[in-house]
Amino acid sequence: MQKLLQNLHFSLRMLAKSPGLTITVLLTLAFGIGANTAIFTVDYATLLAPLPYPQPDQLVMVWSKIQSFHNSLSAGDYLDWKHQNSTFQDINAWTGGSFNIATHDQPEFIEGRRTTVGFYRMMGSEFAMGRDFLPEEGVAGKDHVVILTHKLWVHLGEDKNILSTQIRLDNLPYTVVGVLAEGPNDRGNEQLTVPLVFKPDQINHDFHWLLAMARLKPNTTIKQGQSDMDAVTTHIAQAYPKSNKGWGAIVEPLKNDFLSSDRQLTLWLLLGAVGFILLIACVNVANLLLAKSLARQKEMAVRSALGATPKAIFGQLITESLLLAVCGGILGVGVGYGMLRGLIAAMPEGTLPTEADLRLNLPILLFTLGATTLAGLLFGCAPAWFASRIDPAETLKEGGRSGSGKARQWLRRTLVIGEFALALALLAGAGLAIHSFLNLQRVDLGIRTDHILTFYLPVPESRSNDPEQIVSYYKRLISSIDSVPSVSSSTAMTGMPLYGAGFGMPFTIVGKPAYNDPSQRPLTGFGMVTSDYFKTFGIRTTLGRALGDQDTTTSVKVAMVNEEFAKKFFSGTDPLQQRISVEQLIPGVTKLGPPIEWQIVGVYHNVRSRGFREDNPEVLISFWQIPWPTAGIAVRTASDPAAMTKSIAAAVHTVDPQISLATPRTMEQVRDSVLSSDRFTLLLFSCFAAVALLLAALGIYGVMSFSVAQRSHEIALRMALGAGRNRVVAQVVKEGLLLASIGLAIGLIGAYFIGRAMQTMLYGVGTIDYSAFASVGAILLVASLIACYFPARRAASVEPMQVLRNE
Repeated sequence: MQKLLQNLHFSLRMLAKSPGLTITVLLTLAFGIGANTAIFTVDYATLLAPLPYPQPDQLVMVWSKIQSFHNSLSAGDYLDWKHQNSTFQDINAWTGGSFNIATHDQPEFIEGRRTTVGFYRMMGSEFAMGRDFLPEEGVAGKDHVVILTHKLWVHLGEDKNILSTQIRLDNLPYTVVGVLAEGPNDRGNEQLTVPLVFKPDQINHDFHWLLAMARLKPNTTIKQGQSDMDAVTTHIAQAYPKSNKGWGAIVEPLKNDFLSSDRQLTLWLLLGAVGFILLIACVNVANLLLAKSLARQKEMAVRSALGATPKAIFGQLITESLLLAVCGGILGVGVGYGMLRGLIAAMPEGTLPTEADLRLNLPILLFTLGATTLAGLLFGCAPAWFASRIDPAETLKEGGRSGSGKARQWLRRTLVIGEFALALALLAGAGLAIHSFLNLQRVDLGIRTDHILTFYLPVPESRSNDPEQIVSYYKRLISSIDSVPSVSSSTAMTGMPLYGAGFGMPFTIVGKPAYNDPSQRPLTGFGMVTSDYFKTFGIRTTLGRALGDQDTTTSVKVAMVNEEFAKKFFSGTDPLQQRISVEQLIPGVTKLGPPIEWQIVGVYHNVRSRGFREDNPEVLISFWQIPWPTAGIAVRTASDPAAMTKSIAAAVHTVDPQISLATPRTMEQVRDSVLSSDRFTLLLFSCFAAVALLLAALGIYGVMSFSVAQRSHEIALRMALGAGRNRVVAQVVKEGLLLASIGLAIGLIGAYFIGRAMQTMLYGVGTIDYSAFASVGAILLVASLIACYFPARRAASVEPMQVLRNE
């Protein structure tokens, strides 16, 4: 311990003697460790940390499965699962909901959820006030009770006496029975919960609209739960072959809930990227310490001559390195906290699960300690080893030039080569992300996004579901909006371009052989739109006619399909001669009706319906033929659509004063929202790549500066014998570019594997993207050229005789 304290005391003195070097090292390490801390915090909270619930390993998502796809489940399936399973302590279902909550000024849109009784009790959620729903509150007539999130309670005024008081939701009174504790529930969009009560017509097996979560019994594995649900779904399929043949179930850990494999891959790749940053930082610090150790050769030779063992010298220098690393790590925690705050601010909504707790906690700090220690060993071992291996007699005799100088130079050049290889891999990742993002921005969306305002109308479930009244309501609404000055057209729709048509429905082509197994029928996007839909969004009709006001409940049922649908299912035939059969969607009823045949009357240009990456088959029918109670609205305006939100809201309130406009956004904002995740990934990769580029340039600058300083005698002699200044510059730059080129060649291997790993995240970009790789390679070469030029110019500017005289 005494020896360690002596080493620490001496290390502090030595670091204080070189404040410039010490500050440079600390800042380099702080950024590398801080970036790793910030990204690891996100990865840990999302992928590794236990969920913030009691016995979180028991919580599972239970999905319906068809053709290997995850799907929602029907109310009939849920009730059968609940009664027939033998491995769950409890299973609960929920669905989303939207509410108009009464406030002092005007109705306010609030997203919520409807859950079966016992949901929060199963989750183990804590309440700040009140309680979970009681069993009797899951019965129709006693279900007008509500649980608020802490966030909504604060928004409503933080009334500590709110329990047992009433708030009005969709103009109906609901009694507040509980307020959830501050935590994960505040980070989601759903801000209140009401009981989910099944009406008689909702209890069927063919309308899928619920999500389910369960808690396994103690000592029960997910594999056992899956086996149990396989048996349950097989039994249900035998009892209800028409609706359930081919359907199964998927049981999976809750921590994977709603986090796609692409999103998980992105998080791991970002952690790898900041790991590269830390490695590059360590290489730079190692180069700096190697240079410093050369300047201290005489000191080490004297200490060795006075009896210091190689082990003692190694221990002293590695202590200095670890002290630097610890100080850099302490600074890195602060840098990491700042970066984490910035990440949270820049992160698009919905990027991470609501359970992710993005805070610096003990596991994060332990990771930082491990990264700090590893960094200290990585950059400290080589300088310490070289310093402990010097020959004191040879060093003192040659005035500080020992035979290990060449080995040091070789190591420093090797480190720079490795640095450039790592930098190229990072830059290649950023180049691929940039190329992919540019490809996405050039995608033909099939619509015009300019001058369009969109919003949803959260029509209460208590409203009439009579088709004639729905048609009358929306016609009055659209007429009122169309009367607003500067409005060109408006439309109602069940979906939204870039997000989908509204429903996913199985279908059959009339005249083709019927499917023995209904679950094998193909699926298509299916939605209802009013007649100005195509005009409002600027969608081209490529064949036949568009849907019009003449298509009403009393006329022949007609539909339009997109080009992808026609290509996939009507290849080699005339689409306008085809009919498809789709089971009826009945307003206000969670049950499919009898099949309806739809005559294809037109084909429209593909509209991207699920993001930017692919075309999906889609069918649109007239809203007036099958009206739907809740719909989205799009309004094309002659002026700035965002500036017209209030006037359009006023037009809506003249028809329905009790309803609010939900999530009003321009179509350009919708487009940017869909791209936000790709833009965020691009931003992070680009920032890390820029840092890698800067560190690599600084690394080669340091090596060349040191090389020039060591070769000052040789360069002066060459110039004295007639070598021109340009030749000296060219020689030094050539040496630096050679190191960079070798690093780039090696880095191409890493770039290839980076491209393979990112493949599922990219759009229109191959594993080997020659344009991206060539661009980032050129950027690195230019950076190395600039970094080499300044030491070269300094070397060529010396006076040869002055240098030789000093030597």
